[in-house]
Amino acid sequence: MCGISGLANCGDKEILARMTSIQAHRGPDDSGLWEQRFPDGSYFALGSRRLAIIDLSPDGHMPMSNSQRTLWITYNGEIYNFRELRQELKGKGHQFVSESDTEVVLHLYEEEGPDCVKQLNGMFAFAICDLRSATPSLFLARDHFGVKPFYYAHQSDWLAFASEIKALLQVPGIDAELDPEALHQYLTFLWVPDPGTMFRGIQKLPPGHCAMFRDGQLKLTKYWDLSFPAADASYAKSEDELAEEIRERFRRSVESQMISDVPIGAFLSAGLDSSSIVAMMSQANRQPVRTYTITFPDKYRVGENALDDPEVATRLARRLGCENQRIVVEPDVADLLPRLAWHMDEPTADPALIPAYLVCREARKQATVLLSGVGGDELFAGYRKHSAHYWAEAYQRVPASARGLIAGTVAGLPNFRGTSVKGSVRLMKKMTRSASLSAVERFMMNCTYLDAEEKTSLYAPALGREIFGSDPAARHRAGFAEVAGSDFLNQMLYLDTKIFMASLNLNYNDKMSMASSVEVRVPFLDRKLAEFVAWNVPPRLKLKGFLRPTTKYIFRKAMKDVLPREVLSQPKAGFAAPIDYWLAHDLKEMTDDLLSESRIRERGLFRPEAVRGLVDQHRRGTQDWSMQIWQFLTLEIWMQTFLDVSAPHMMTDLAGRATA
Repeated sequence: MCGISGLANCGDKEILARMTSIQAHRGPDDSGLWEQRFPDGSYFALGSRRLAIIDLSPDGHMPMSNSQRTLWITYNGEIYNFRELRQELKGKGHQFVSESDTEVVLHLYEEEGPDCVKQLNGMFAFAICDLRSATPSLFLARDHFGVKPFYYAHQSDWLAFASEIKALLQVPGIDAELDPEALHQYLTFLWVPDPGTMFRGIQKLPPGHCAMFRDGQLKLTKYWDLSFPAADASYAKSEDELAEEIRERFRRSVESQMISDVPIGAFLSAGLDSSSIVAMMSQANRQPVRTYTITFPDKYRVGENALDDPEVATRLARRLGCENQRIVVEPDVADLLPRLAWHMDEPTADPALIPAYLVCREARKQATVLLSGVGGDELFAGYRKHSAHYWAEAYQRVPASARGLIAGTVAGLPNFRGTSVKGSVRLMKKMTRSASLSAVERFMMNCTYLDAEEKTSLYAPALGREIFGSDPAARHRAGFAEVAGSDFLNQMLYLDTKIFMASLNLNYNDKMSMASSVEVRVPFLDRKLAEFVAWNVPPRLKLKGFLRPTTKYIFRKAMKDVLPREVLSQPKAGFAAPIDYWLAHDLKEMTDDLLSESRIRERGLFRPEAVRGLVDQHRRGTQDWSMQIWQFLTLEIWMQTFLDVSAPHMMTDLAGRATA
């Protein structure tokens, strides 16, 4: 795992060195720079920060070249089938000087060109400078699901790219400027969907895409996408056959991702996904598996039903013979938020990134690689919004007059902060708000935290005019169009995989783990496993039942003889954080300061009285605005971190604070 950076027709070695240095947390083991100027004035340069995982020797140094020094690569990721590819390439006459997967990718490109990405099974973001023709080119690629990040800026005839946005901000001509349309999306979803970012002029290379930069032109190509059968498709395999094959494919995926020359471990919550990974690791490993469970003190857990029960994880670890470390955290969250904003690059208002950072920070003392359960919900239908679709279909049979009465009653309920029914009330409010809409609109509304009317009431007039007519869900609508002929459950899974997972879950998992120089791997996102599930498992076996449906039914059945009933029957909790408690206690003073009317007025983006109204309503208990207040807090901290400072100052000052 590494941090990559590069320049084409812009900058110089000093700028490249700054881009590389600011990503030192991504690769503390080694660093390297390569550059070349050409007679026509063009310039190419690659930078790398290396976290050594496979082949810890200096032979894995990057940027790396082929023997003729006509191909140069900077690479971030892990290729799990690199040994098989290496043997195939050796059979074709290729010679290797290292044991690294980086060199395999380089030789595969030498053999196959851009089609090399179609043979890679793993997570990756890389760039290869090709000097074999009279016109040098730069080939860029990002893995199938977007596990690893790839940011770039392309202006006129020049290009800059990096693993993190803060590296791009070291390049003259790339300014830290807020994109109003991205802000509109952020306030809708808590994050900005790929391929956009909160910075004007900075984009993400989409998952499953590669690109070629030549003669100042950048051409993007989609090399892979997850697809699904038609809604009326028939399925050949029986339920028992599917369970057995899924269990075997999953086992192989976990085992393939245990390849490492450094200590390896796994996250372990009370949930099905992480428990399944740890169970498979335990079967494959002769030594006890290191597992890490994060939890909060009891005072944080009052009224929180979204936090896992750590006792379940402890009992499972004991049963599987694991070395389990329970990490009880009581962070200084006011001090932590600016540090995490720096690492995240963009405002991301999911509080789950806090426990993600804290567990990786503690685990790094023993392990460099951790396996994560990200992707299980997207493959097998594990979210409540998947069940909510079918509930809403039934709810729409209720007469409209009765639905209106129910919606009005539910909307008027207080937030019940600090009680066990808080989560249920929040779910009811979300469902009654969306249940009468069409399936597509309902799905998007269930992903929405501030609707159009609410945002309009919050926007200052100038911002309102600038984003007038902008559709924050345009990317979602395009996604639905891609799979319009599939069953609607599969359509939702496609959207979750391509947008929610890539833009949010995988993004913060990468940033929060790399903040502590930890590599996180995701066995559920084995490409062949995902394709098999998409095309062979009927929707009714992913989500089975109606009023109380069993989520991830076929995967639960696959793990029936592997996991205890206690784990198999656990309700979904999630990687959550006690934000209600923090807003009422630890962050009360920060909220009053950062969201004061004077500060909001100075920013000029929102109506001060409207923002303050959210805070006051939440504190009175009349409405639950905890996530929306968290949004505004996160946004203000991000603006202070990136928009209120110059890039050199940000590098020297904030980098030191963030890694302290």
